Amino acid sequence: MNTKETKKKIIQAGHKAVEELIKVAKEKIVDSDDDVSADRLKNAAATKKLAIFDAFEILHRIEEEEAILNNKPLEVKKERVFKFAEGRSK
Repeated sequence: MNTKETKKKIIQAGHKAVEELIKVAKEKIVDSDDDVSADRLKNAAATKKLAIFDAFEILHRIEEEEAILNNKPLEVKKERVFKFAEGRSK
């Protein structure tokens, strides 16, 4: 198996991983209607945030690898930094 074919298979697997991460991001934060502790909500929200950011990171890397495989020049993009309220309040 050559490297190009292996990279194509990795890219396909990356797309499937992103689909799974999207499923995680679409789920409710908590499943119960009971009074949920703040700690549990915080952990669930952090899990969703991680899934979303991981999906974007995987997609970005897929774009880079596809550009390399297709001999296209890589676009230099200014990376946006997302800050939540905790980061802005300091």
